[in-house]
Amino acid sequence: MSGTHDSGSADIGGTKSSGTGGDGTKGGDGTKKDLGTKDLGAPGRGSAPRGAGRAGTARRTATRTGQYAALLGYLVFLAFPFLWLISTAFKPPRELGSMHPTWIPEAPTLENFHQAFAQQPLPAAAGNSLLAAAVSALIAIVLATPMAYVLGRYRNRLSRAATGWVVISQAFPLVLVIIPLFLILKGLHLVDSRIGLIMVYVVWSLPFALWMLTGYVRSVPPELEEAAAVDGAGRLRTLVSVTAPLLAPGIVATALFSFITAWNEFFFALVLMKSPEQQTLPVVLTHFLGAEGVADLGPLAAAALLATLPSLLLFAVIQRRITGGMLAGAVKS
Repeated sequence: MSGTHDSGSADIGGTKSSGTGGDGTKGGDGTKKDLGTKDLGAPGRGSAPRGAGRAGTARRTATRTGQYAALLGYLVFLAFPFLWLISTAFKPPRELGSMHPTWIPEAPTLENFHQAFAQQPLPAAAGNSLLAAAVSALIAIVLATPMAYVLGRYRNRLSRAATGWVVISQAFPLVLVIIPLFLILKGLHLVDSRIGLIMVYVVWSLPFALWMLTGYVRSVPPELEEAAAVDGAGRLRTLVSVTAPLLAPGIVATALFSFITAWNEFFFALVLMKSPEQQTLPVVLTHFLGAEGVADLGPLAAAALLATLPSLLLFAVIQRRITGGMLAGAVKS
C-alpha cells in the first residue's frame, strides 16, 4: 500500500514536474510563457485597427482637401467675371482695345461712369427696378407665408398635390406664358405700367417663395406650438410669439432671393415696358449696344457694375441677420 502510494505520489509528482518544466503549458513557467505570448500577440492584433484608423483619417483628409479644392475652384469661377467687370469699368479706351489685356488698369479712370450716366437714364431705371423688386418681394412674402404654413403643417393629398404643382410650374418656359400674359395685361390696361410689372413679378416669384417657406415651416418642431397651447396660448398668439420668430430667417432669406430675382429680371420687363421712363435697369443696359451689336464696352461695364452692387450689398447686410436668426431659433428650440 505504501509502495502504491509512493508510486502514485511519484507519478503525480512526475506529472507536476513534467507539466511544470516539460511542455510549458501549465504551471508557473508555462503561465508566464503563455502570458508572454499573449503580450507579444496583442500588438500584432492591435496594429490592424490602428492602421485602419490611420487609413480612415487619411481618406477623410483627402476627401476634405478635395472638397475645399472644389469650393475654391467654384469661387474662382464665380469671382472671375466680377473681377474682370471691375477691371474693365475703370480702364480707359486705349487699354480696352489693347491686344494684351491686364487685370489691373495701368491708368484707372472714372470716365466710363460719367459716360454711362450721360448716355442713359440709369437713376430712373434703377428706381423702377427697386420699386418693382421691393414691392413684389413684399407681396410675395405676405401671400406665401400663411400658405406655406398650411402646406407644411397639414399634410394630405391636397397639400402634396399643391406642392407638386408648385414645383412643376417652375419648369414652364417663359416663352410659353408671355403671349397670354401680355394679352391679359393688355385687356386690363396694365401694359407699360409699374403695377402690371409688379403683378407679374409676384406671380412669377410666388411659387418659389411658397416652396422655400414650406421647407422652413416643416423644420420648426410642432411640439413647440403644442407646448404653447398647453400653457394657454391661443392659435394667433402661438403663431406670433413662437412660430414667427423661428421662421424669421427663412422669411428674410426668401424675401432676399425674391428681390434679387426681380431686380435682375429682363424678359418680362423687355416685353411689357415700352416707355423709356418705365424701363428697368436690365433693359436699359441693352441700350449700350450699338445698331450692329457692337458694345460700348467701358460705359457698359460701368453701368453693369453699378447694377450688380445693390444685390451684393443687400446680401452682405442681411446675411448676418439670417445667421443670427438661425442661431436664435436653434437656442429657442
